[in-house]
Amino acid sequence: MRLTVNTFLSIDGVMQGPGGLDEDPSNGFDRGGWLVPLADEEMDRLVSGWIRQADALLLGRHTYEMMQPYWELVTDPSDVVAESWNHLPKYVVSSTIIEPTWHNTEVISGDVVRTVAALKAQGHGELQVHGSYQLARALYNAKLVDEFRLLVFPVVVGAGKHLFEDGAAPSSFMVTGSHVTRSGVVALSLLPREFAVAEMLRKGKG
Repeated sequence: MRLTVNTFLSIDGVMQGPGGLDEDPSNGFDRGGWLVPLADEEMDRLVSGWIRQADALLLGRHTYEMMQPYWELVTDPSDVVAESWNHLPKYVVSSTIIEPTWHNTEVISGDVVRTVAALKAQGHGELQVHGSYQLARALYNAKLVDEFRLLVFPVVVGAGKHLFEDGAAPSSFMVTGSHVTRSGVVALSLLPREFAVAEMLRKGKG
């Protein structure tokens, strides 16, 4: 499987609490909701396009516990995002969740890097990470991320959880897709250069 990281970022690299003030107040974060003034139907279409490509979802515990109560209540079968969140296979990385209640969930509690590498080797399709900053960092540093899909918002948050931290593994990327929405949000598809040639060959054969 290909592993993609799909997330929202401010231009100073913050990914915490984009959708609401109380979405993720951990570590005293009080600047949530920073994407709301720029959200529109075009952004929704981009996010729906991401999720349509998913064959399974991989989440950190906090993101999982934040998403479950919201999306379980959205039962409209025409809602692409809700249908994916509620029915696709989900893997949650956690040492505290023992018996997950969200449909089609499996807990990863051991060696995360080794387990995810095994998942990637098992089959085809796309395994998507959403949010889950610690998980995304660990998978990036382990060179397991095949693609980053980012929506970069023209705001500076000034504090919060970042996708890349000091000491992250150095890397460079090829931009394989870009788009600017009417509200100024920049959508980017990025392939690590070491994977880019293989990815282009794969698509050429497809």
